[in-house]
Amino acid sequence: MELLDHLRELRYRVIVSILAVLAVALCCFIFYNQLTAVAFHPIQQAIEVYRAKNPGAEVEITTTNVTGGFTLFMKVPFVAGFILSCPVWLYQLWAFIAPGLLSNERRAAIRFLGTSIPLFLTGVLLGYWISPKGFAVLLQFNPPGVLNLNDANEFLTFELTLLLVFGVSFLLPVVLVTLNRFGIISGAGLGKFRSMAIFLCFLFSAVATPSTDPISMCVLAVPMSFLYVIAEVLCKRHDKRQVAEQQQ
Repeated sequence: MELLDHLRELRYRVIVSILAVLAVALCCFIFYNQLTAVAFHPIQQAIEVYRAKNPGAEVEITTTNVTGGFTLFMKVPFVAGFILSCPVWLYQLWAFIAPGLLSNERRAAIRFLGTSIPLFLTGVLLGYWISPKGFAVLLQFNPPGVLNLNDANEFLTFELTLLLVFGVSFLLPVVLVTLNRFGIISGAGLGKFRSMAIFLCFLFSAVATPSTDPISMCVLAVPMSFLYVIAEVLCKRHDKRQVAEQQQ
């Protein structure tokens, strides 16, 4: 394919992904109240913990200006639509990459897609589970007697970023195995880089998680390190199988 053909293909995949997000978001409007409760549950938990440790502390969730409520009304379903439509946009990503693989590798790409969806959702759920603890730590930085106002729309953007960081981080083995199939990296190379990779996982987790406590960091870093080792094992198996096929 020429460059323009690749760009047309990319445009098609992006349009399909956007339409999928819009379609799911429209369905999510029916459950707006339930989704709003789910979205703000972590910060409500964090506020309760903060108030328990700091009696009399004032923390409020607000919307600013006259359009704040409408913006929130639109944002909540679209955030949910983006996460719930992940099977579609992940498939579109694979569909764009798969033609670059050999014909006998396309089946493997489909298998990896089946792995990437649960991995992404697991990461999102893990980020949602740990977020109240991180938010509670951040609230502790407020000086006594200071009213803490949290804009609902800004919080939702921050929460979405956190969930996406966890979700995308859990796609690490899919990325590594795909690069191995392209011949860019080898299982032996991943083994040599393992110690540095684990260090980078912890470093990335320390930067990506919202709180400064080691528990939140480890919740992301330990699974990432484990997934890296799994990817290393899969790549080594593939490399051995490829060498055996070449020797036949």
